[in-house]
Amino acid sequence: MAQAEGGAASRGRLDGQVAVITGGGSGIGAGTVRRFVAEGARVLIADLDAERGAALADELGDAAAFLATDVSKEEDVAAMVAEATDLWGRLDCLFNNAGFGGALGPISSTSVEDYDLTMDVLVKSVFLGMKHAAPVMTEQGSGSIISTASVAGLRAGYAPHLYSTAKCAVIHLTRSVALELGEHGVRVNAICPGFIATPLAAGHPDADAERIQKMRDISSGAQVMGRVGEADDIAAMALFLASDDATWVTGQEFVVDGGFDAGPPFSRWPEFARTHRPIRHHRPPDR
Repeated sequence: MAQAEGGAASRGRLDGQVAVITGGGSGIGAGTVRRFVAEGARVLIADLDAERGAALADELGDAAAFLATDVSKEEDVAAMVAEATDLWGRLDCLFNNAGFGGALGPISSTSVEDYDLTMDVLVKSVFLGMKHAAPVMTEQGSGSIISTASVAGLRAGYAPHLYSTAKCAVIHLTRSVALELGEHGVRVNAICPGFIATPLAAGHPDADAERIQKMRDISSGAQVMGRVGEADDIAAMALFLASDDATWVTGQEFVVDGGFDAGPPFSRWPEFARTHRPIRHHRPPDR
């Protein structure tokens, strides 16, 4: 731990806390795992990808552990919560982050099987996480449940039909469950990322650094901040929502998108909207 002025150890914002992060082996999840550990938390990494998840846990040492988890299966989610409490005796934060792109294409060609899988991974997993974290947190009288939604859950046209629908459901489930658990000291919020430079956004979980950088280069011009988002940008919001800085924040969705949803950069607006022309007011004659 870093030394503060005068030699005393500085405190992390999550000192003593226990967190579970689903989809924690890569992308936003891995970035958040590292950030939470750096801030003093102990983190259970829950992911289907055993190779990545276990490697990250090994890298972080005693502050992290890994459990292979299919978030669409209730028995796996229940085991995930039980593992964290067995290891460290409590659960302060659950970050429902696992996800994928879901079904693609026109509604007329979307199969029921693809619909079921998309909703299982993107919505049922969040429901299951909330369901199994709630009893532990309500007994403690404290806790923070965070779920990854998307700007696509706020506005159509950013993602495929079912992805957008699922993320909209996550936002509304967040608001509704916050009204139940808030009476027990448990906060429930969602994060709505914009375009984030991760393997998932690059179209493949095994996308290499070169492919992700190419995606950054192509997409940054559409962002008013001049760059696409990074996993650390979402991890910073998750850290805020997990920390004591957010003890009076619940039932909200936080857009973290570099201004993308607000609109295009000013330099891309039509010429007439960007060019100054004096406004000539009609004045009545003096009387």
